[in-house]
Amino acid sequence: MSHVGVPRGTVRKRRSLALLTTGVLTIPVLAGCSSGGEETSRGVPQDIAPAARETVADGSTVNWAVDALPVTFNAFQADADSATTRITGALLPTLFPMDKSGQPKLNPDYLESAKVIEREPKQVVLYKLNQQAVWSDGREIGAPDFVAQWRALSGKDSAFWTARNSGYERIEKIERGADDLQVRVTFSKPYADWRSLFSPLYPKEITGSPDAFNDGARTTLKNTAGPFVLRGVSKAKGTVTLARNPRWWGDKAKLDTLVFRAVAAKDRTQALADGTVDVADIDAATADRITLARRDRGSNGQPPAHGPGSEITPAAALRSWALAHGSDEEAAEIAQAAREKNRKAVVAYATEQKALRDFAVRKSLEPAYTQLALNGESGPLADDRVRRAVARALDRQELAQTVLGPLGLPAKPLGSHLALAGQPGYKDGSGALGDQNTKEAQALLADAGWTRGGAAQLPKDTKAGSEAEKKGDKDAKEDKDKDTKEGAAAEKETAEDAKKDEDKDAKTEKSEKEEKGEKAGEEAEDEKGDKKAGRASEDSAASRDEGLYIVGEDNKPGAQAPAHASASGASGLHVIAPARTAAAQSAALLHQAGVLGEDGTVAAQDKQPGGAAGAYAPVGTAAPAPAAAKGQLGKDGKTLTLRFVLPSGPGSQSLRSVGDKIAAMLEKIGIGTEITKVPDESYFKDHIASGEYDLALYSWPATAYPATDGRPIYAKPEPATDGSLLVEQNYTRVGTDHIDQLFDQAAAELDEKAARELMKQADARIWAAAGSIPLFQRPQLVAVDKKLANVGAFGFAAPRYQDIGFKNRQAAGSPADRKK
Repeated sequence: MSHVGVPRGTVRKRRSLALLTTGVLTIPVLAGCSSGGEETSRGVPQDIAPAARETVADGSTVNWAVDALPVTFNAFQADADSATTRITGALLPTLFPMDKSGQPKLNPDYLESAKVIEREPKQVVLYKLNQQAVWSDGREIGAPDFVAQWRALSGKDSAFWTARNSGYERIEKIERGADDLQVRVTFSKPYADWRSLFSPLYPKEITGSPDAFNDGARTTLKNTAGPFVLRGVSKAKGTVTLARNPRWWGDKAKLDTLVFRAVAAKDRTQALADGTVDVADIDAATADRITLARRDRGSNGQPPAHGPGSEITPAAALRSWALAHGSDEEAAEIAQAAREKNRKAVVAYATEQKALRDFAVRKSLEPAYTQLALNGESGPLADDRVRRAVARALDRQELAQTVLGPLGLPAKPLGSHLALAGQPGYKDGSGALGDQNTKEAQALLADAGWTRGGAAQLPKDTKAGSEAEKKGDKDAKEDKDKDTKEGAAAEKETAEDAKKDEDKDAKTEKSEKEEKGEKAGEEAEDEKGDKKAGRASEDSAASRDEGLYIVGEDNKPGAQAPAHASASGASGLHVIAPARTAAAQSAALLHQAGVLGEDGTVAAQDKQPGGAAGAYAPVGTAAPAPAAAKGQLGKDGKTLTLRFVLPSGPGSQSLRSVGDKIAAMLEKIGIGTEITKVPDESYFKDHIASGEYDLALYSWPATAYPATDGRPIYAKPEPATDGSLLVEQNYTRVGTDHIDQLFDQAAAELDEKAARELMKQADARIWAAAGSIPLFQRPQLVAVDKKLANVGAFGFAAPRYQDIGFKNRQAAGSPADRKK
């Protein structure tokens, strides 16, 4: 997922970007609380079909799918995205790329050495540059490039539109060393993550002035220093083309050209089959198709036993043939058209499957993790007991199995916010919160005041809604009905009191008619009671599958806002109900209005345009809860229901499956969920970043620098002058001063072992705060032409673009242009 944009001129201390699973993204005494030890869990190895360079052919072109063309080539701007990172990795210096174990490793193409040479009185780092390292214009890489980038990213000049400055603000000065190939960096205060700086490194022509920095690197990079140079960008074709760098001093790039092509996730199966791309990140469905295609290689031309038409039984096929050749000409025409459509679909699918045999699926775990985020800013989740109850209700092993198990990847829940399995310093800190335990979760909720009967118990001195509306100024009646358990009983008492009134005016007569209508509706509901009880769990699941129904927002008669406010003053609130419940409510209202016959059909006189009068509730009408919610917890007349926001895109199916399982787990302890599925493009900006959610699933990328990259994600939000919260990247709005202090201490600790211990303490406290619950490391599935080497699922490691190529020598033309 792309990250949230930052207003121009705003400096934010951030390095990592949130990921979509559409979507990326993406620790009292608590330090001793752990369910595992350091480095007891191994990471999943990368899967890139490694091959020695001498076995890889020179020449040819590889087409690599990206989600979209990058908006900018400046990786330090707010709208930089994954495509920016992927492309600049082949064009610009990265001084300390991550290796296979997720550790920063010195890049000998650019550095001979880099180390801390002084600690007192101030930290000094000396970089010794590779004497062959030059920009594509022939100029040596040197201290002027380091100085320009420091000044641009230090945060002291707001004219530079930069999204992050972590670490650069700690630099006091940069000087030339003993010669032009040495760069001496002095820090004003210690900085443990100094290896994170100057990557990527831009030439001084880009970072030397605000105009060049802000606009000069958005659409082009004229001066680069990688194995490739930027040849061109075509918005019409959706491509960014790189060519071999003739001035590259390292291992010569095997490919002549490398083309990054914008291909939406939903179109990647077709693009692979058409030969448009050779490398593409894919979802599980496409991976299954490739696996099936390779399995069916020896089928001797027989159509595949899967895909379109495979579900048609012999009996259904016979009926279809009979209809197509029957005497009913209209039915025959329809059947023939359907059969022809199905035949074309079968042929197209078989053709695609044949082409997909040329690809392999490379599998590993992506350097990112998926978390359940709990918004602690307001509502029930502002209570840490409720957040902890949610966390203790989750079977994280089951959730990991849901996503990783079918892919054949290790399905183990992640135990840290600040490191992934296999990284140095990884330790399972989930013991600070506790394992899954339904009884403990229920006890936490009870301690927080949420009980089974709480939804029916109104706060003290609060009038029942029916009394407030019907009796208005008759407060004496409220005390009498205070302990009433059911709304229907309260209305019955009201009606009986009204019957005792000697002066039966028109208003009282109207109330009696409504009472009769309600009794009729109740009788109809009683007849269906047994069936509804049997569908309790079905209703709950269906409501999640069928989306949401907003009462009063259906453009039907009676959907206008009520003329007067309710007793609670919330007349303008749109009440959301599950679609299945909305249908039942509509039927009950029709019964009440007397427009349904005994068999449930609408009387002929009421079959009018727009429906029967009164059949639709106006905006603000409370929708009845589904049958499964009868055991839902409540407090002060309110049910414990959480807004669960999920992305709706085709690439987020596994995320939605996890969301449904979480909702079912929470239902077992009496917590209801109101699932809302929103477009991928608005998911993060309009919901996560803005705080319009209670529960959400999104990801954070792995990092080799948790003290730097983790702090803005878990820092305690600070109040702004306008009353809002400054959350940086902590979209859960949950944090503590102690967590911040541990991050600050770790960032200044130059002893790596001591810094890791501080990070473990911070992780334990993050677990205990229960704002973010890590679930699993994300799967990484990459479709790759089976003849390609040194490319695929890289895991932690950065790609070595100069090593990518075809194992067997290809023709001079692009392999991607061949017709498969």
